[in-house]
Amino acid sequence: MAKGTPESYRVDNALLTARPDGQIQSSQPVLLPIMAPRLQADLFPDGRIKLALWGAGALASIRFSGWAQPYVFAPNRLTAANGAALVAQSQPVMLLRNARVTSIRPASRCAWWGLTEPRRPLHRRGERRLAETGWGWVIVETRGTDTAIACGASLGEAETALALSSEAIADEAAAYVERCDGLPEGSALLRGMVSQGLHAALSSIRRNERNAFAGLAAGQAYSAPARTYYRDGYWTHQALLPICPEVLADQIDILAEGMQDDGEAPSGVIMTGPMQSLAWEQARLENPNVTESHLRPGDWWSDHFDSPLFFVLTIDDYVRTTGDDRPLRKHLDKVRAVYRRYAAFAAAGQGLPQKPRHDRDWADNVYRGGSVSYDVGLWVGTLEAIVRHCAGLDPELAAAAATSLTEAKTALAPALLLPQGWYADYRTADGFTEDHLTLDSLTLLRFGAAPEQQARAILGHVASRLETRANAEQPYGDWGVMCAFPPFRRRSDTRAKSSFPYRYHNGSDWPYLSALYADERLKRGLDGWYYPLTRWWRTCLDQGWMGAVEYFSPPYGRGSLLQGWSSLATAVILAHRERVMAGDPDADGQ
Repeated sequence: MAKGTPESYRVDNALLTARPDGQIQSSQPVLLPIMAPRLQADLFPDGRIKLALWGAGALASIRFSGWAQPYVFAPNRLTAANGAALVAQSQPVMLLRNARVTSIRPASRCAWWGLTEPRRPLHRRGERRLAETGWGWVIVETRGTDTAIACGASLGEAETALALSSEAIADEAAAYVERCDGLPEGSALLRGMVSQGLHAALSSIRRNERNAFAGLAAGQAYSAPARTYYRDGYWTHQALLPICPEVLADQIDILAEGMQDDGEAPSGVIMTGPMQSLAWEQARLENPNVTESHLRPGDWWSDHFDSPLFFVLTIDDYVRTTGDDRPLRKHLDKVRAVYRRYAAFAAAGQGLPQKPRHDRDWADNVYRGGSVSYDVGLWVGTLEAIVRHCAGLDPELAAAAATSLTEAKTALAPALLLPQGWYADYRTADGFTEDHLTLDSLTLLRFGAAPEQQARAILGHVASRLETRANAEQPYGDWGVMCAFPPFRRRSDTRAKSSFPYRYHNGSDWPYLSALYADERLKRGLDGWYYPLTRWWRTCLDQGWMGAVEYFSPPYGRGSLLQGWSSLATAVILAHRERVMAGDPDADGQ
């Protein structure tokens, strides 16, 4: 490790160890994030649980007797030397083996933005203790030496969940762990990583109190208000396409609700339940800063530049995977609106859509404007999708998209290709060029905008500049793949977390982007894919971060756990299974 590497990033004493069975072991009581279709929780094996419900919000903090190490972690399951935590899938209920609950503290508000409500007293009914918040219920039931914990938006939902027997809860927990075990022939590192990746993707499939589909969650931390994103959902569904593509039909319908007649779309669509909806709408209307960003009741951060493009790309993935074009036919008017909107943006850029200078695409702490490589790649992919699927449905639209596609590919190099050999991050209308190398510019490779020779050259630059093992200019040694390097040239183009070099969009390792890079290497038969696919996971094990992390960097730590789009690494591994199992010569010694 380079001199000056923070002690917390040294790997001499990893907190988590990958086991051959795909599970993860630790002698430390690290946090286990839990996410099932309804129930979600933060569980600490030493005796703490923070409980929440999708669409309702925070419900309660619970203390229990805790367990002794060693701890073995699996998707939504923890086993210890003297107990276990088991989570059901069919109902919002979990079972604590050999554990006694010592305290229940109901939440005083559903989320940080909600109004504080007086805490209500607990109720006792025999072996049950009931906690009511006004937007949800928690029931704790003693079952001999075990304890069952159920929750619901209503008392009826919680009681129905509690009707599940201890044996049924244990069976469902075991079946879910088995379902996530997608690479049983893999090494301990790969098997555990794939298991946790499938968990991140599958657990993103949320349900409401009527057991109807309620969107793909971005992750456990993105549930207040409950919402589903266009971009996060796109990268998350890559792991779902081979195993449950039917989910996307419902997801497309939900995303369509957020689409406006002019082709605009928010970052995400809000999926709150009745009580959380009232609380969120009150917060939205009473806080001018919130109202300014969330213009409509169903919008989560209105008018994001990349969202409409991801809407079309999601339809494209579904149709290509299933052969079912009903979502395309159903939402063809919205596809037309997206094309018209971005064709107008492209008219000002000789074929490349010109993004207004704001912070509303995936890099939501950066004021990118003009020709943005990341967004241009999505535009090219959108045009390809329209040409591919719309010739028989709307020949005029398909022909116009084909013309726009030619114009975009022709304009790309003159506008964004740099003498260094890669595409600029963005070039503004006034001529400023942010010329650092970014991983998100690889959308140009994913969707075929870059010529093949140029694509291979760019991958070489990524290896030498963004892989920290090869970049001695950055000060933290070998810790992952930076999303951008060097840091942004203009401080005024960044805000909040991205204002700091190597933090957030300004150079952190984002596993989904690292997987995008690895995928482009694998597609071309290039070695060097193992490092970007796995380096972030090795950091998770070293640091005791249980589950697929959102992003991280040595000076600033991690983002949230159990992040849906970080499952892209698993999707890439399974898509290239034979090649992955054959090994990467570049991985020797890693």
